[in-house]
Amino acid sequence: MEISLGYGAIAIAVIVVIMLAKTATVVPQQSAFVVEYLGKYSRTLQAGFHILIPFVERIAYRHSLKELAIDIAEQICITRDNVQVGVDAVLYMQVLDPHLASYGITNYGFAISQLAQTTLRSEIGKIELDRTFEARGVINANVVGELDKASAAWGVKVLRYEIKNITPPKDVLSAMEKQMRAEREKRAVVLTSEGERDAKINSAEGDKQRVIKQSEANKQQQINEAEGQAQAILAVATATAEGLRQVGIALSDRGGIEAMQLRIGEEYVKQFGKLAQSGTTLVVPANLTDLASVVTMATSIARKQLGSPPAANPPASTPRA
Repeated sequence: MEISLGYGAIAIAVIVVIMLAKTATVVPQQSAFVVEYLGKYSRTLQAGFHILIPFVERIAYRHSLKELAIDIAEQICITRDNVQVGVDAVLYMQVLDPHLASYGITNYGFAISQLAQTTLRSEIGKIELDRTFEARGVINANVVGELDKASAAWGVKVLRYEIKNITPPKDVLSAMEKQMRAEREKRAVVLTSEGERDAKINSAEGDKQRVIKQSEANKQQQINEAEGQAQAILAVATATAEGLRQVGIALSDRGGIEAMQLRIGEEYVKQFGKLAQSGTTLVVPANLTDLASVVTMATSIARKQLGSPPAANPPASTPRA
């Protein structure tokens, strides 16, 4: 009897352990479990240790709250200018409400991937082939906006959508390469012509500056020469005035008039001699030999300048020609 009671206690203990193992649940970090009570939603279990009521509660859905990446398979899209291109992408999403993710839709991952494909085809159809490569950011943003609106009722947040590859047909790709090559050659020609134009402009500007500088240098040279000539004339005039002043002073001294008369006579004879040597024909004035009258006239002029009265008679000793 005691042995049977012992086996019964052991059996009960084993049953209790099995029941605890079935009803005790540990939810990992960044996970959420949806619990149903007799087939009806009961609660959502967050990370930690939980005990369920045996036979009436069960874990119906298990969700990861981490960000998920879904690969969107390549599909054929038609652009606005009727060109077929193959486009594949990757989608990033995250479960925010495990309750809606469990009961709002059967398979939110499949639904979102299909919706992403249809939305992408619609966005590609709005633009031309040439703009599909440069408008990836706009396409991605539009797809995310449309998916976010639809997935809000499913408790899922679409975070990002990125186009990986855009593959046009081979003939279209060859035509695009030729077009790009022609564009590059055109840009090269334009840049070369612009370079030549800039070089000519710079050369002309340099010539202009050179002419301006040269004219300014000539102007300054003329100014300097004019100033030099003016200073030279002024110096000559000053020297002449000083010389005349010294002559006047000398004439006013004793014996100055006699010295002047002698100098005039000598210069008269000297210049007349040169005149006779320079030509074969010579017109001689009537009073050529009257040197005394010449000296007397010069003396009279000098006395007028000095302010003294003229002499009554010519000097006693006058040189003769």
